[in-house]
Amino acid sequence: MPKKGMRTLNWFSPKHPTHDITSPPSISQLSSPSRPSFSEVVIDRTIEMSEPMIKKWDPDTTVAKVTSLFYENRKEAKDFIKVVNSLHKALHFHATENSRSDKLVRAQSLMQIAMKRLQKEFYQILSMNRVHLDPESMSTVSSRTSISTQSSTSEFDVEDDDDDRAEIAVESISEVEDFSNVIMADLRLITECMTSTGYTLECLKIYKDIRKSIIDEAIYKLGVEKLSSSQVHKMHWEVMDMKIKDWLNAVHVAMKILFNGERILSDYVFASSDAIRESSFTEISKDGAMTLFSFPEIVAKNSKKPEKVFRLLDMYTSIVEHWADIEATFSFDSESVIRSQALTSLVKLGESIRTSLSEFEISLLKKSSKTIIAGGGIHSLVIDAMNYIILLADYSNVLSDILGESLPPAKGSAPESYFGIADSDESPAPALSLQFACLIRILLCKLDSKAKHYKDVSLAYLFLANNLRYIVVKVRSSHLKYLLGKNWISKQEGKIKKFVLNYERLGWSHVIESLPHDPNASMTPQQVKEIFKRFNSSFEQAHRKQSMCVVPNSKLRDDLKVSIARKILPVYREFYNKHKDAIVKDRHSSHVIIFSPEDVGHLLSNFFFGPIESGSSSSVESSPSRTTPSRLR
Repeated sequence: MPKKGMRTLNWFSPKHPTHDITSPPSISQLSSPSRPSFSEVVIDRTIEMSEPMIKKWDPDTTVAKVTSLFYENRKEAKDFIKVVNSLHKALHFHATENSRSDKLVRAQSLMQIAMKRLQKEFYQILSMNRVHLDPESMSTVSSRTSISTQSSTSEFDVEDDDDDRAEIAVESISEVEDFSNVIMADLRLITECMTSTGYTLECLKIYKDIRKSIIDEAIYKLGVEKLSSSQVHKMHWEVMDMKIKDWLNAVHVAMKILFNGERILSDYVFASSDAIRESSFTEISKDGAMTLFSFPEIVAKNSKKPEKVFRLLDMYTSIVEHWADIEATFSFDSESVIRSQALTSLVKLGESIRTSLSEFEISLLKKSSKTIIAGGGIHSLVIDAMNYIILLADYSNVLSDILGESLPPAKGSAPESYFGIADSDESPAPALSLQFACLIRILLCKLDSKAKHYKDVSLAYLFLANNLRYIVVKVRSSHLKYLLGKNWISKQEGKIKKFVLNYERLGWSHVIESLPHDPNASMTPQQVKEIFKRFNSSFEQAHRKQSMCVVPNSKLRDDLKVSIARKILPVYREFYNKHKDAIVKDRHSSHVIIFSPEDVGHLLSNFFFGPIESGSSSSVESSPSRTTPSRLR
C-alpha cells in the first residue's frame, strides 16, 4: 500500500504504544471471523477516546453552558477539534462497511453534540470580538491573495499542521494585531472542522448573520440609507446636499476599509473553499453595497439643474477614483450586480451632468437683461458665469470622459481660431478646451449685446474692457489657463487694448484736441484765453462723465490713467508754463486759469474709482484719498 494510503488509516500519532487504537491489527486478526472488523475496532476506539472530551463540553450541561472552550483553554480547544475530526473520519470509514451499525448512531450523536458546541464557540468568538475583527483592522492586511491562497490542509493531515496554525496566521496577516490573529485562526479552525464534517450551512448562517449586521450598521452610521426616487424628489436641496456629503465620505470609508476589511476576513476564515468564500462575502456585503451604489443613480435622476452639477461631479469623480477597488473587492461572479449598479450610477451621473451643462449654456443664451452697470463696471452675469466655469474646469479630468460623446461645434461654422485656442489644423485643440472656449464665447457675445445699451459709446468700450479683463484674470488664476492656453489669453489681451484705445479716443479726444499742437508757439493774449477756456470746458465735461466710471482691476486702472495723463498733462504743462504770465495780469485771470498742471494730475489720478458716496467708492477696490478743486466739487 502506498505511503499516503497508509497514512489515511493512522488516525493517531505513531508514537503511541502498540496496544493503542492507532496500531493496526495483525493479518491473523483481520482474517479471524470471530474478531470485529478493522472499521469496528477503529470506531470503538475513536468513540472511547472522543466521548469524554465531547461530553465534557456538551453545551447543554450546566458547566459547559456558561463557559467558552476557546477562551478557557486554547490547547484543549485544538485537541477538541482533532477529536472531532478523528471521530468524523472513523464514522465515515465505518459507514462504508456497515451503514446500519448501531455504532454509527452513537458516533453521530457525539458529532451533533460537538457541532452544537462548535456553533456556540463560533458565535461567541464572532460576537464577543467585534472590536478585534473590525473592518479597519482587517483592511490593514497587505494582501488578500497571500491569505486566500493558503488552502485548507487535507482532511487527513490536519492533526499534523494544527500546532503551527497560529504561526501561519501571524505570517499571513503580519500587519494585524496578534490578538486578532489568534481570533482569526480560531475561526478558521472551527469553519474548516464544521465544513469538512457536513455542517457548512450552520456555520455560514452564524457567520453571515453577525458579519452582515456589522456591515449594514456601518453603512447606516456613515449616513447612507436606502431612499426611493420620490423621497429624493421631495427633499430640500440643503438636506440632499448634506446626504451627498455623507455619501462622499461613506464611499471612501466603505471601499478602503469596510468592504475591503470584510473581504480579507472572509477570504481567510473560509480559505478552504472558494465557493463558500464567495457565498459568505456576497451575502454579507450585497445589501450594503447596493444601498451605497444605488444612491448616486437616484440623485442623478432628480438633480439636473446647473447649480447642482458640482455635487454630481463629486459623486462621479468618487466612483471613478474607487473603480479599481470596486472591481477588486467585488470580483466574484455573484457580485456582478454590485459592479453593474456602480456602473449604472456612473452612467446616470454622466447623463445628468451633460443635461445640467446644456441647461447652463441655454441659460446663458437666454440672458436678456437690459440693465446698465453704472460706470461700466463688472456685470453680475460675468461674475456668476465665470465662477461657474472656473469650478467646472477643476473637474476637467472627468469632464473629458463625460463630454466625450458631445461633439464640439463643426469646424466649418466655428473653427478653433474663432475661439482663439488654436492657430492651425496641425495642432487641434482638445474637445474639452473647445467646450470651455464656446461657453466663454457665449458670455462675450452677451457682453457685446449689453454694451449696446450704453448711450455713451466710450462707456460701452470701458464696460467691455473691464469685463474682458475680469475674465482674463480669472482664466489666468485657474485651471482654465491650461484648457484655453496662452494663445487664447494673448488674443483677449489684444482685444482689451483695442477697447481701451477706443475708450480713450471717444472719451478724451475732445480734451486732447482742445490743446494746441505746439504749446510753445507765440500767441496773443486773446488766443491764450480762448485755449484756456476751451480746455477748461472740455476737461470739466470729461470730469463730470468720467468721474462716474469705474475700473476695478488695479493694473488696468493704473495703465489707463497713465495713458491718458501722458496724452494731456505734458502738453498742458508746457502751455501753462509758457502763457500763464500773460493772463495773470488780467483781473479776471481766476476765471480763465482754473486748473494748474498739479490739479489736472490730481484729478486724473483719482479717476476710475467710481463716484464718492459717504466717503467711500463704488469701486471694487478701495480708493485712495483725493482732493478736488472747488470749481468741480
